Amino acid sequence: MPHQTSVPSAQPLLQPVQLGALKLPNRVVMAPMTRSRASNEELAPTALHATHYTQRAGAGLIISEGTWVSTDAIGFINVPGIYTDAQTVGWTKVTEAVHSAGGRIVSQLGHAGAASHPDHHGGRLPAGPSAINPHEMSYTPDGPKDSLTPRALSAAEIATTISTYRQAAVNALRAGFDGLEIHAQVSHLVAQFLNPRLNQRTDAYGGSSEKRAQFLLDIVDAVTSVWGSDRIGIKLSPYWNHGPAFTADSETLAEYDQLLKRLNDSNLAYLHLLGPEPDTGTDDTLTAFTRYRAHYHGAIIANLGFTQASGNEILERQLADAVSFGAPFIANPDLVDRFTHGHPLAADNRDTHFAGGAEGYTDYPTVTGS
Repeated sequence: MPHQTSVPSAQPLLQPVQLGALKLPNRVVMAPMTRSRASNEELAPTALHATHYTQRAGAGLIISEGTWVSTDAIGFINVPGIYTDAQTVGWTKVTEAVHSAGGRIVSQLGHAGAASHPDHHGGRLPAGPSAINPHEMSYTPDGPKDSLTPRALSAAEIATTISTYRQAAVNALRAGFDGLEIHAQVSHLVAQFLNPRLNQRTDAYGGSSEKRAQFLLDIVDAVTSVWGSDRIGIKLSPYWNHGPAFTADSETLAEYDQLLKRLNDSNLAYLHLLGPEPDTGTDDTLTAFTRYRAHYHGAIIANLGFTQASGNEILERQLADAVSFGAPFIANPDLVDRFTHGHPLAADNRDTHFAGGAEGYTDYPTVTGS
């Protein structure tokens, strides 16, 4: 467990912490959030993205929205990538602005895999670990559409996919990010490989829980060849329940227990772990993170439905080292200041989560109105 700095009368959320090589002035992390503002042909971040992230630079750490590692990775409209020079230049402007405001930002690298749709790929079927429909929804230029049965990736295509993560890591380094997070959560490609219902391969990437984890471990190796492992995190969602494919049953949770134990050897900056859905109650959340802590001995960022009070509580219990907040950061760019001074939180407009330009993205005021 990382060294904990504490002042008895102060909120744990506001105390500094070191996650690997990442030195954070507080433990309030901005979670990655898809906001679909890259409405240009290049899928490059714009000045609007730079403004949005810079407004939130008071966070101990910003994790960027999940960004595509290649054109094959795309599964949602207007989400930026990090696989072209134009995208890398756009991200450079974002990181420079965040750093100028005193912030820290890591790049989340993602791939939708079988959860995509042919409309994103010129009519070609997307690919996954096996030819099994994950029964997910993909947001296409013509609106939401159900996923189809994908192609199964060949061994050569898996090697190519891993190399796209390595190149994305190179681009993130060029763009000036402070580190990387591998998107391995919810229903996207890495989670598809980890899932025995969707991964029925009989080669080196399937057939046992150890082999199903090999794709993720190979991605970790690829990106650590570019960055030090102490600047790399992984986001996992063992408790994710969605559709017929993703069920957090005892077998699934046991497989994730073993994966967490294996990741102890990777010397990562952190694991970013989702708890159960908040409506299952705080006790379930604390039980889940107690379970994580039993298996993983490095730094943990806790995620999913935390409030200021429950975030402070999980830190006080030393079940996590930092807490990430998603929705609260949408309408509260000055979230850390609000936590510090006890100001109430503003409500966000759900209608502008995934649509529009500045409205609902960069126009939420701070408490001081600046």
